[in-house]
Amino acid sequence: MRSPRAQDRRPLGRGGVTFTRLSLGGAPLGGYGASVSEADALAAVEAAWQAGIRGFDTAPHYGLGLSERRMGRALAGKPRGEYALSTKVGRLLVPVDEPSGDDAADGFPGLPATHRRVWDFSADGVRRSLESSLERLGLDRVDLVLLHDPDDHEEWAFTEAYPALERLRAEGTVGAIGAGMNQAAMLTRFVRDTDVDAVLLAGHYTLLDQDGLAELLPAAAERGTGVIIGGVYNGGLLADPRPGAVYNYRAAPEEMVRRARRLKEVTARHGVPLRAAALRFPLGHPAVSSVLVGARSAAEVRDAVDMFHHPVPAALWQELRAEGLLPPHVPVPGSEED
Repeated sequence: MRSPRAQDRRPLGRGGVTFTRLSLGGAPLGGYGASVSEADALAAVEAAWQAGIRGFDTAPHYGLGLSERRMGRALAGKPRGEYALSTKVGRLLVPVDEPSGDDAADGFPGLPATHRRVWDFSADGVRRSLESSLERLGLDRVDLVLLHDPDDHEEWAFTEAYPALERLRAEGTVGAIGAGMNQAAMLTRFVRDTDVDAVLLAGHYTLLDQDGLAELLPAAAERGTGVIIGGVYNGGLLADPRPGAVYNYRAAPEEMVRRARRLKEVTARHGVPLRAAALRFPLGHPAVSSVLVGARSAAEVRDAVDMFHHPVPAALWQELRAEGLLPPHVPVPGSEED
């Protein structure tokens, strides 16, 4: 695993907040997809720290606050000025009188459903959400706050939530503001029509899906907006392309499995694991500041770091283009350390 010096930082907008090129996503720490022990969650964050990762992302949605609590405990005692932490607003956690069942319907099996999620993009909801997040994190500030999945609440988010974030930034309560979504279109509107510092795009700028390249990434480059790319494995298909694999939260269509397997055949010819190419690909675009990867153990973190730094020759990208697996206009990393 590379030394911490290998993890340089990129700006998220113009306000001084930076993320390392490889950053840690907190959804698995809250038990997304499978339960994770406290010890494994804390060890994952510690392994990321030891590897030089200094960008961390979490949200109230992830395990009904469990990810935030674990992230806060894991980072307690770390020099506060050395890392950047993002969390999200838009879902308030409301206690239920009589918990029943678990949180599997929202992706967190085995977790008691002690709260219900309530969409709230009001100005008051934004402040209440952030105050609760700070309490769970054990911090007095976060570096980046993102509006979380406002897909079905677009005008509410633009007319109430976004101005509330601007006020929080002006007050110095947060360092940077933005939005995080699984679609590029609305994020493009945020970049063009507001003064966001950064956006988080999940699943739509990958080796299998370059939807973010059409409008979002050029707009972000023009405005100086930082872009964080999540979901680089498209839910698992680019980590292990096999029948039954998940693609963007659903069973992967056969055609997509075949395409992923062709990608793997090409990368293998160059001695490169597919997940290494998947992790490095987004950084070929100058607007991309960081690639976000989730992990549920120290071993998964170490694997991600090793894959991120695995040499990827220019000939690999050239062959992907020649095979029609990457369009010719899609930018690719220009060197092994891009």
